[in-house]
Amino acid sequence: MRLSTGFWQTYKEVPADAEIPSHQLMVRAGLIHKTGSGLYSYLPFGYRAIRKVENIIREEMDRAGCHEILMSVVTPGELWQESGRWDAMGEQMLKFQDKASRDLCISPTNEEAVTDIFRKTVKSYKNLPVTLYQINTKFRDELRPRFGLMRGREFTMKDAYSFHADKASLDEVYDNLFKAYEAVFTRAGLEFSAVEADAGAMADGDQKTHEFQVIADTGEDEVIYSSETGYAANIEKAQTKRADIDFNFSEDTVVEIHTPGKSTIEDVCNFLEKPQYHSLKSLVYKAATGDEEKTVLVLLLGDDSLNEIKLKAYLKCETLRAATDSELENDGFVKGYIGPHNLTIDVQIVFDQSINLDASYVAGANAKDMHHGNIIPSRDSKPFTIADLRTACKGDLTLDGKGVVDIRRGIEVGHIFQLGDKYTKALGVNILDQNGKTMHPLMGCYGIGVTRVVAAAVEQHHDEKGIVWPMALAPYHVYFAEITKAQENKELADSIYQSLLDVGVEVVYDDRKAGPGFKFKDADLLGLPIQLIFGERDFKKDGQLEIRLRKTGESFKVKPEEVVTKIQELIASNI
Repeated sequence: MRLSTGFWQTYKEVPADAEIPSHQLMVRAGLIHKTGSGLYSYLPFGYRAIRKVENIIREEMDRAGCHEILMSVVTPGELWQESGRWDAMGEQMLKFQDKASRDLCISPTNEEAVTDIFRKTVKSYKNLPVTLYQINTKFRDELRPRFGLMRGREFTMKDAYSFHADKASLDEVYDNLFKAYEAVFTRAGLEFSAVEADAGAMADGDQKTHEFQVIADTGEDEVIYSSETGYAANIEKAQTKRADIDFNFSEDTVVEIHTPGKSTIEDVCNFLEKPQYHSLKSLVYKAATGDEEKTVLVLLLGDDSLNEIKLKAYLKCETLRAATDSELENDGFVKGYIGPHNLTIDVQIVFDQSINLDASYVAGANAKDMHHGNIIPSRDSKPFTIADLRTACKGDLTLDGKGVVDIRRGIEVGHIFQLGDKYTKALGVNILDQNGKTMHPLMGCYGIGVTRVVAAAVEQHHDEKGIVWPMALAPYHVYFAEITKAQENKELADSIYQSLLDVGVEVVYDDRKAGPGFKFKDADLLGLPIQLIFGERDFKKDGQLEIRLRKTGESFKVKPEEVVTKIQELIASNI
């Protein structure tokens, strides 16, 4: 590509709405153009990087035995109504009607559409397993689109769906695609971690699910990990145990303690000169399924935080929310002074499993300015259940006690799920098994945010000058800056450019009429892995060109006749 005739514009100014480096640099380097809130057009350099990701994905998916299809971006509403997700997806799904008043939507995901294809095509277990995938546009009407391609409303996604006659087959394909995902992100040159995750509304039951997180300081997700054991999980899913603490095992009877104006754990424990883990944190929630709603009292150690995703999964409810102040009052609770002892309220009580049920704690006395001392849950609470409800923390132990966990931030670029028969059952999909009986096939779902991978790569690979592309995703391999005046040198530069093209090197030829400082700044901003510089002044001295490596800053000289071979070596070494 000759820049003198190319389509490219860079910018010095950082966009006002760009909060993270990838958004800032992708706009400044001329990779994307904002067309509206959460909507971006992909410009030549940006689109080439996206295609690099797509090609890697296709190769690995095809190698894993998957079959590429292309589904319509617009999906009939009746499919979503069959599955029950037409209303459940909420305002994120953009819905409209055609001229015949038929419900339609812009696909935010395609479980319903692919299941419809399957049910009209496959009738026997003999055709299973099968995995179908596409790379296509998705639209989700995010309430707060931000961070450029990281959380836009329209984006490119690879979504795959597998169908199986039994769980063993689902597990085998799931593990195979797990390895394919590892290969994709490894080939892309990304530092990533595969972590246990929460399936949310995507799956029913206790199914496998993993996220693939690109490690980056600005990542939206927190990843719990242990370098000693290799354990890694999204903080929403992470299961750890607290390091040992000195529980109070006093068996004294319950006492009332006047705690005027002390309605927080911190205030109460400071007032009583006790560590916060010698108190119980009481939280009231409303859990609803269908038209039924129940009140739930959750208790944790005073210095722990509730993981609402774990609570919702434990309760198996459709919606979960904290009780409002007015609901607390109507139910007979006293905000800031809630506890499990002598409750007369109809409430489900759940203790976090980190609480030693035979130890003694301070807890609310269900009366203003009053707390109870010496509360022993196993002795002083109404019937209760126990669950893992706390949010994992830095310094916790792995469940086997062999490792200490830490927290790092990540960007979710891929997510794989086992869906079970959630969608095949909802859409009435039946096949004959090997005994001639009808069954609902099991499904798996496997997504990669293609455009998000590009943004995550920039987020992970940049410096103060601009982007530092990994070779596999770089829009081009080489930025060739020609800084000459003599005609014979321009002709030699043209010849070198053509020689690189002839051997398949992807090269940007900066033959614009601009000074070296301007070109070098653009070169660093764009961040192609290799910079080749034909400077006339230096060439007159030693008859050589300069090669600079964008990642390390290393530079060395080469003769014109050595340029092609040396650059091919550098590309092959994946510098």
